[in-house]
Amino acid sequence: MGRLIINVAMTVNGAFEAPAAEPQGGWLVTDPHSMQAGREMWQAADAMVLGRKTYQGLAAAWPQLANVPGFEAYAARMNSMPKYVASRSLTGPLEWNATLLEGDLGTTMRRLKDEHDGNLIVPSAGEFARALIADDLVDEFWFTVSPYLWATGPRIFDDIGPVRLELVNTTTFPSGIVRLCYQPTSAPTN
Repeated sequence: MGRLIINVAMTVNGAFEAPAAEPQGGWLVTDPHSMQAGREMWQAADAMVLGRKTYQGLAAAWPQLANVPGFEAYAARMNSMPKYVASRSLTGPLEWNATLLEGDLGTTMRRLKDEHDGNLIVPSAGEFARALIADDLVDEFWFTVSPYLWATGPRIFDDIGPVRLELVNTTTFPSGIVRLCYQPTSAPTN
């Protein structure tokens, strides 16, 4: 059975996206070690699971990176990986090696997990990720925390919980980035 994993980069105080007026990703710290860990995560993943907004953003960006020096191998994996997209407004067929998920989210996601043996990565903390958490579908949370406090922008998982998490693993990188892996030990209550 596949594991549904929410994977999100964020600041220490939970910002996961810079607002339009700020330089996008101005808080996002990277180093060769954390970048390698990210590449390994995607290489080991069975598929990516996306909401509409994340799908549209990534589908516009990653094909353009296929010929950018230093991004070729990473882009090749991102572009070739199977993707499943949950949307109430998109219609199929989709581009970028993507399949539209239709029907009830809980039923569809449980079936998708049954069809896969490995990791199904959700690279998001937005509306779709919140719906997965609310339906108790998430098996793990992987947080890559950049050493910044960011005053503006959306915060990760506002209005979700409480959900008790158990720390499974931590990795500290030379740049000050920390990767935290948690598993939920209780279902969300809203």
